[in-house]
Amino acid sequence: MMDPRLAAFVELVRAPAALTVPGDTVAGAAAAGRPIRGRRLALPAASVALYWAGMALNDYADRRLDATERPERPIPSGRVRPKQALALAGGLTALGLGLAGLGGGGDAVRVALPLAGAVWAYDLALKSTPAGPLAMAACRGLDVLLGAGASGARRALPAAVAMAGYTASITALARGEVHGGSAAAGAAAVTATATTALASTVGGAGGWSRALSASAAAGLLASTGRAQLAAARDPSAPAVRRATIAGIHGMVPLQAALAARAGSRFGAIGVLAALPAARLLARKVSPT
Repeated sequence: MMDPRLAAFVELVRAPAALTVPGDTVAGAAAAGRPIRGRRLALPAASVALYWAGMALNDYADRRLDATERPERPIPSGRVRPKQALALAGGLTALGLGLAGLGGGGDAVRVALPLAGAVWAYDLALKSTPAGPLAMAACRGLDVLLGAGASGARRALPAAVAMAGYTASITALARGEVHGGSAAAGAAAVTATATTALASTVGGAGGWSRALSASAAAGLLASTGRAQLAAARDPSAPAVRRATIAGIHGMVPLQAALAARAGSRFGAIGVLAALPAARLLARKVSPT
């Protein structure tokens, strides 16, 4: 059985949800024609470190609000002190930047630095503003570009835009997790998911790669789209939360579709392999 102190930090950073993150760099690398292998394997790890930093920083920034709305979380429940969460966020950010440098040198660091800045800006300043969804979208778009590096960013831009647009709709919908949302937010999320799924299969490689891309996109629609449609019909807090979790998991088939579209079949299959574990572990540690 896990030590309670360690379990609190695992919950703080939503550790299992990190399985939905490495596919960003895989998709970006595939789009730029720069496969993830050798030292570049450090780039998905950099994404995970920066994601965990953002989760710790999120709970640090929300600690007073969570004391009312989500008192069971690690900080308001007293299992993690605010200073510990802030220090962890800083340490994980430094680790993420270091791993980016290890995996891609200065070319990757030139993307990792604005990515880290976007994460901190979102959590500390922008999350509760109208710009919140766009700020989160920028984080995921930059994470895709991290896999491409600054030199490959232009080629990976369409994949980054697809991930960013999808993320913006999920983030907007997630604002109704506690008090309920709106039918309009649910409908917008369904539309964004359908549009992104279609866009991820247009053009690109043919043959088995195209078939794999289409299959991943269909999986995205079948799981995430269905939950979002339910939230559009009934925008209550439980329905919105289910749709949000489905949307987070839906990033994996979207990443796989984008990687396969760029011709990286093995990359797409590797990304998809993380989805069953992410769904299973979400029953123990919520990704939201």
